Amino acid sequence: MKKFTLLFAIATLVAFGPVARATAEDTKKATGNKRLLLVTHCGGFPHSSVFTAEEVLKAIGPKNGFDVTCYRFTEDPDQIVKDKGVERTALEAYSDKFRGATKQPVGKEHCGRINKETLKNFDVVLFFTTGNPVNKQELADLREWVKAGGALAGTHCATDTLYGESVYGDLIGAYFQGHPPGLQKIKVKVEDAKHPAAAGFKDGMDYQDEMYIFKPAPYSREKLHIIFSIEADSFNPGKNLVRPDNDYAISWCREEGKGKVFYTSFGHDPKVWKDEKFQQHLFGGLKWSTGELKGDATPSKK
Repeated sequence: MKKFTLLFAIATLVAFGPVARATAEDTKKATGNKRLLLVTHCGGFPHSSVFTAEEVLKAIGPKNGFDVTCYRFTEDPDQIVKDKGVERTALEAYSDKFRGATKQPVGKEHCGRINKETLKNFDVVLFFTTGNPVNKQELADLREWVKAGGALAGTHCATDTLYGESVYGDLIGAYFQGHPPGLQKIKVKVEDAKHPAAAGFKDGMDYQDEMYIFKPAPYSREKLHIIFSIEADSFNPGKNLVRPDNDYAISWCREEGKGKVFYTSFGHDPKVWKDEKFQQHLFGGLKWSTGELKGDATPSKK
């Protein structure tokens, strides 16, 4: 009986291969869902909410049409680095940093590179990142993938990422300049109520999160279709962050070749990720970016 069981197991393995080798493409064929890659590599400040984002998206992504893969670390995990005067692997050093913010470890199962080959396995990439989650070649691969029809999305600190890389700044639409201390309660101005990403919000609705102010460039209404902004009289950015134009955008979208880009600055507070209004907003933007839902992307100034 044992011999028969062993022979059956070997025959099954030969015929079908190990289940663990199922690819994102296999999952897509099985579920019909889009394939979402969440990237939470924190080269700079690690937000505690990145793990909340991972939990929420894995829990509700499939019923919203997205199967979720998460990369917590996107550099070479085996590279030897000096960390506090001690030589160790880049992954060991990063894991301590990530654990300090999220109470979660980072192992090799949480690692992945973003390049021409891996991008073939996904329909949309969602950045919740700081620092440099990609190198120059990987950034070029990402841009070409988007231009060919891929979808890039970003939440919160995705604009606090890859400073000095104008390709990325133009792609995501803006760079973070600063924010007032703590969380701010503001009124949301819905600039395009018909856009799928406007779901969950009404014009003038109160909302609380850490509110970003963006650098003068590359942010521009000549290039971006603004979905949400802050009602200027409901917000005090502080004297050092006042924009002369009183333009405090929250969320926008744009087209890049055949592909699409969606961004929302919401997502700092872990409570936001668990809020149904934000979830509707985010999934509306993701479904727009993958072409499942239609929405305008005409730059707001035009």
